[in-house]
Amino acid sequence: MSDLVTGDAVVLGLRPARLPSRGLAILLDLVVYVTGYVLLSVGLALATASLDDAAQAAVGVASFLLLLVGVPIAVETLSHGRSLGKLACGLRVVRDDGGPIRFRHALVRGAMGVVELLLTFGTVACIASLVSARGRRVGDVFAGTLVVRERVPGARVMPVPPPPPWLAGRFTGLDLSAVPDGLWLAIRQYLTRMNQLDPQVGAAMAARLADDLVARTGAPAPAGVPAAAFLMAVVHERQSRDAAKAFRSAAAAAPAPAPAFAPAPAPAGYVPTPVPAPVATPVPTPAPYVAPAPVAPVEAPRAGGFAPPA
Repeated sequence: MSDLVTGDAVVLGLRPARLPSRGLAILLDLVVYVTGYVLLSVGLALATASLDDAAQAAVGVASFLLLLVGVPIAVETLSHGRSLGKLACGLRVVRDDGGPIRFRHALVRGAMGVVELLLTFGTVACIASLVSARGRRVGDVFAGTLVVRERVPGARVMPVPPPPPWLAGRFTGLDLSAVPDGLWLAIRQYLTRMNQLDPQVGAAMAARLADDLVARTGAPAPAGVPAAAFLMAVVHERQSRDAAKAFRSAAAAAPAPAPAFAPAPAPAGYVPTPVPAPVATPVPTPAPYVAPAPVAPVEAPRAGGFAPPA
């Protein structure tokens, strides 16, 4: 892997293409270009049969420069470094900083390719690629480019074994901000491969990593806890914090739910009709209540002078 560093101090993990894959890609490109050149040369020879020798030679040189120099430059410029042969082999031409190439890069590569590929039958390009640490030919050095592999076999990521249950939640207050990414990567690689190591070598490596982790966190490891179990518990705590942080970020970025009912927008030019204010109707005041005068009872007359018995 190539340790290319951009202007932002970011290390690019690019895999430079080596001589066998590059040679196969160039061979495929040459087969296509030479076949087109031969077909074009035959057609031009038949079309210019009536011309003199000087004109035929000029047409031949022009066709050579067009198909074997101009077409590769145009293809690499338009495809951003992926010719037919490189596409078949999973290769790509990029700049030294990992960005896509432009016309000037393709022009320098094509001009130098005439010398180191066509005139010397690839001898100079093979020697330069073998000598270079990143497999670059002379045209790549002058153009500031690099041929990298795009199709890289993916490696299966082994999960980190869980910590013992009696260590769960014991490192919630541990400060992990000062632990660098390189140490986390070394701890993860050890935990995923510790069963494949010799017991003594694995124990010594776990103790060294645990000491580095304690020095970064500033908190000593609990007494009686094995170094490997301590590393598992701390890595599990970091994964739990990262998962909680990602969940909070996703919840904060989620849009607010839309209301169940939204009034329809008013059409353009609509003027609402004013509603008249209600008129207050006067309520009559009731008269004061006057109680009626009492009426004396009237005795009924007695018929026949009958007196009631005593």
